[in-house]
Amino acid sequence: MDITELILDEHGQQRKLFALLDEIDPSDTPALSAIWGRLHHLLDAHAEAEERFFYPRLMQIGTGANDAPSAEEETEDAIKDHNKIRDTAEAVDQHPVGSDAWIKAVEACNKENEDHLAEEERQGLTDFRRHASVEERHALGIRFAAYEAEHLMGVKAVDKDPKTWLKEHAPG
Repeated sequence: MDITELILDEHGQQRKLFALLDEIDPSDTPALSAIWGRLHHLLDAHAEAEERFFYPRLMQIGTGANDAPSAEEETEDAIKDHNKIRDTAEAVDQHPVGSDAWIKAVEACNKENEDHLAEEERQGLTDFRRHASVEERHALGIRFAAYEAEHLMGVKAVDKDPKTWLKEHAPG
């Protein structure tokens, strides 16, 4: 049970659910609603779990990986990304399921999410694997999984000010 593996596994789930939405006929609104509802809850719970368990510790031990100059910058960017994902996911719910506007809103959410996933995989997860022990990754993985299991039906999605979030979670 490694938090970085759990995060990667969920990234795969998110990608599969977005792909599944692409394959469903727009007139099949019950299927679209069900899949979108699951995906929306997953996106919200996943972001909140990362913000509770992954990013605070990354800021304490990380140094920046690949094209990220620091763990703080990785984290600030991730919080901004989570806000964009939340906002684009909420925009989906403003349109009739299956409509052209709904499909475009799903596409916008998918783009924001995919940009975030790629960056997080390249930066934050790499940085964390380099600096966290296997034991710590296991312990955080259990907390991450338990939190998400408790919130299967989603979490209250609230945008956060990245600067304020960083101050509240700064090491030391």
